Amino acid sequence: MVVAADAVHAQRDHAIYLRERGAHYLLTIKNNQRGQACQLHALPWMEIPVIHRDDARGHGRHEQRLVQVVTVEGLLFPHAAQVLRIQRRRRLYGAKKWSSETVYAITDLPAEEANAAEIASWARGHWTVENTVHWCRDVTFNEDKSLVRTHNAPAVLAALRDLIRSA
Repeated sequence: MVVAADAVHAQRDHAIYLRERGAHYLLTIKNNQRGQACQLHALPWMEIPVIHRDDARGHGRHEQRLVQVVTVEGLLFPHAAQVLRIQRRRRLYGAKKWSSETVYAITDLPAEEANAAEIASWARGHWTVENTVHWCRDVTFNEDKSLVRTHNAPAVLAALRDLIRSA
């Protein structure tokens, strides 16, 4: 099993927990993990080939993605074996300026067990969930702004929102 998670779960304890239970991870690293983010940014990306290019238009924007994957040793993160870098550029229709973002992810799966294309696919699949389920919960239902915090009420409300969303 491979667990894909956003940066909030990029914790050493989470990686160790998954490894102890026979699962693997694909975790996004952002600047909340300064040491790791600096290490990933400093990798020799200019020498690493782009394994996937995506050029998509829709939803009022033009997006381009470049994906690179490299095998690593000695990172500050437990059991890390490969690093993924996704460079995204986005421009809204009618706009002249592009916005850009670079995202890094790490996995404990070695290249023999997960090739670059598979890792890129898992990362894309994770963002599909982020952009559908979580966006709906955060924006439509204002879940992040909820003031309900006692007993089981938050879990019950989350289950009800998921039931409504799936109907």
